[in-house]
Amino acid sequence: MKTDLVEKASEIVTDPLVLVNIVSQRVRQLNSGRSPLIPTRPSMGVADIALQEIIEGKIKVIEKAAEA
Repeated sequence: MKTDLVEKASEIVTDPLVLVNIVSQRVRQLNSGRSPLIPTRPSMGVADIALQEIIEGKIKVIEKAAEA
């Protein structure tokens, strides 16, 4: 993972635990055959792709309302 991508993505998703969960879930999806939402280069790892998708707004965090 490239640290500059992590820093940019952490400006968008400010909670580190949420960021880790989003990236982990997206990495699993990409590894299982889902297509990237952005143009990729051969040198990009799946974590870099997930972070770049967050940076470009292709993946967004939707907060659920707390259930009573």
